[in-house]
Amino acid sequence: MSKSLYWLQLGGCGGDSMSLLNAESPDLVELLGMLDIAVLWHPSLSNLSPTEHETLIELLASGERALDILCLEGSIIRGPGGTGMYDAMGERPKKDLVAKLAGQAQFVVAVGTCASFGGISADGETEATGAQFAKAKKNGFLGADFTAKSGLPVINLPGCPCHCDVIGGALSALVTGAPLELNEYNSPLEWYGMLVHQGCTRNEYHEYRVEEEDFGEMGCLFFHLGCHGPLVYGPCNKLLWNRRSSKTRVGVPCFGCVRPDFPQAYPFYETRNIEDIPLELPNGVDRAHYLAYKGMAAASAPERLIKRETKV
Repeated sequence: MSKSLYWLQLGGCGGDSMSLLNAESPDLVELLGMLDIAVLWHPSLSNLSPTEHETLIELLASGERALDILCLEGSIIRGPGGTGMYDAMGERPKKDLVAKLAGQAQFVVAVGTCASFGGISADGETEATGAQFAKAKKNGFLGADFTAKSGLPVINLPGCPCHCDVIGGALSALVTGAPLELNEYNSPLEWYGMLVHQGCTRNEYHEYRVEEEDFGEMGCLFFHLGCHGPLVYGPCNKLLWNRRSSKTRVGVPCFGCVRPDFPQAYPFYETRNIEDIPLELPNGVDRAHYLAYKGMAAASAPERLIKRETKV
């Protein structure tokens, strides 16, 4: 029997939808066919009339029609003054629709950083929040104790945008019943259990502190250019964009778009430091060990790295 999916676009740019539409192997049509997913509504794919769409919503909200997967894209807008009318469908705030549909869904999936944590709108007058998290705190719109009918909390798939293969993989796991082990932010460890740094082709430059101060060069981007690769867990160097590349592979720093505090309130391409010591050290490295090793690492860097020669 087909699994039903309703995709609700909220306070965001639609980038996660565009990412999903770029899926290649399988592409979106093949994926939905393989998983036998019936898309009841998606703003970029569906052609229901307003009346038909309203009828569908009423059936889903009342439980008369089964809803297996509710995908939320974008932050839940509660402004102004808690009314939610900054983001409405007709005269009804979308936040009310989220509450009704989430209560009927077997699974709720927050697609992208905005839906997961609030994202770019979280600090503004829109009173935006994530579905279950408000940034790093589990006090988002649906509340800390929310679980879908399956018993699972909101499954967060952060990223700006979320990689299409992560979305497809999560849908596959939910439909087939495969286990999804989640981290403290309700994100699947399959894709969010690995530092971006761990798949970076610049790892050796990082270890020997061969650093760059400009974009597009071969060395490490962490020490001067604000790269978040050693700080955040995400799939960007595991699942390459367009199956070809990632930011760090083309010389652009990772700016930590999967973090609950994204976009952070400090410059993206600048490493905050005190006396050349980064305020945020690579995951698992304490300050004492960092102070001890940083000078020795730079002094012992192989000549081929200093010359930026291709690693053999």
